[in-house]
Amino acid sequence: MASSVTANYLPRGGAVFTTMPDILFIPELVFGGLVWILVASTHVTPDNPQGWVMFVSVFCFIMTFLWLIIFACGGHKNSGGWATADFVYHFLAALFYLSASVPLALVTLGYSKDRSNLKYYQIDIAAVVFSYTATLFYFIHCILSAIRWKSF
Repeated sequence: MASSVTANYLPRGGAVFTTMPDILFIPELVFGGLVWILVASTHVTPDNPQGWVMFVSVFCFIMTFLWLIIFACGGHKNSGGWATADFVYHFLAALFYLSASVPLALVTLGYSKDRSNLKYYQIDIAAVVFSYTATLFYFIHCILSAIRWKSF
């Protein structure tokens, strides 16, 4: 796997799937999609924290997919501005996912006291694990994008 973390270029085409940090687009999409699916399949109570989790997971899934398409098609024209935008987006996505993961974990802890709905409790546990995993991938992508941005 080639490393573009310290290179002075942004990958395009198939190189997006073989370079760091851009290969992290795939697990970000997978885990973000799983959070979206799992939270959507539960009984949404309370509305406010679960609604925020849904917004974050859908927003980040769509934006990451668009970001991947832009990079894969070479729409970024290999400029330093795109490296900055990549860092800023992944920083905000990591922050958003962290701000959604904490309330989701608190709601799930509330379900642990009521064992009458074991199915939703187990689904929420999986959603919490995938949400924190997505947060970790976005955070790692943010750090590696910052290193690439600084070397541009």
